[in-house]
Amino acid sequence: MAFVSSWVPRWIVGLAIMAAAAILVLLIHRWIVGRLVRLAARRSPFMQMLLERARQPSAAILVILALGAALPTVRLSYDWALAVGHVLLIALVLALGWTASKALDIGAELYLRRFRTDVGDNLLARKHVTQVNILRRAAQTLLVVVTVSAALMTIEEVRQYGVSLFASAGAAGLVLGLAARPVLSNLLAGVQIAMTQPIRIEDAVTVEGEFGWIETITSTYVLIRLWDLRRMIVPLSYFIEKPFQNWTYQTANLLGTVFLPVDHSAPVDRIREKLDEIVRASDLWDGTAATLQVTDASDNKMQLRVLVGARNASDLFDLRCLVREKLIAFLQTERAKDARDERTGEAGEQRETAPQTGTPSPA
Repeated sequence: MAFVSSWVPRWIVGLAIMAAAAILVLLIHRWIVGRLVRLAARRSPFMQMLLERARQPSAAILVILALGAALPTVRLSYDWALAVGHVLLIALVLALGWTASKALDIGAELYLRRFRTDVGDNLLARKHVTQVNILRRAAQTLLVVVTVSAALMTIEEVRQYGVSLFASAGAAGLVLGLAARPVLSNLLAGVQIAMTQPIRIEDAVTVEGEFGWIETITSTYVLIRLWDLRRMIVPLSYFIEKPFQNWTYQTANLLGTVFLPVDHSAPVDRIREKLDEIVRASDLWDGTAATLQVTDASDNKMQLRVLVGARNASDLFDLRCLVREKLIAFLQTERAKDARDERTGEAGEQRETAPQTGTPSPA
């Protein structure tokens, strides 16, 4: 060692020791985490995913700690040692914030693992998914602000500037508040939506005359998947400040109507029987409602309203189309049958009233 130090500067030896410590820590961490991942893969793929996601933040913290422990071995000047230590401190604060963000994601996924949104009655699951996703994004935004603030507060000049700026914040604070109002309003709207839940993930809604499903709720906007696969992006504060329709607020089951204008000769009772036959033969019907009523009448027309129920908005749309098509086909068949019967009756009357001609048979 004395021979090496006589030819190589001490600070280079110290840097080599720091690099060796970081590499050693990385190798040990990689070996331990690799063993844990392989062990978890045999028993729980979900735990395997969690370990893999926590691999990078934990490695970053261990490397920073190893570098900090090896720093005294580097013969640097006081100013340089202080600067390097300060950089390591800032890196540790940022790594801790990164780890906290990953831990927040892992905790949210562990909590949401109990709920399934791919079932028919998924109202409770969508409620929890919406709450956790919105609160997680709000917490992550707050965590980023706190982490960056903590890192900056380790710098003496920045801390003094922040204190002096806070002391004379008056008009500057007002301008900053006005500039940040959209961001703050959306953030507060997100927390309010998470608590009161006027919308949830996969809710069927009508917004600005467009029907669709809530696909994603971020910290600033809501992504709505429209019926024709377009995407509508709406600010989060819209759902607090303006009216909209939520078709699945209480339950995923929905009622829908089909209107049929027919003449007064339409057989209402037979149409009602046909409706019952149609819905019972369809898997789209949820068994709740299948009624037919005459809701309006004029001089030569009357309006039939059909009310049917389905498990969700998509099934309801398909069921309404099915009922409409089947009833129209039934009415066309009945009208053709009546016309055929009418022609048959007229032909029979003509045969009965026709004069008898020919030679009478001899007695």
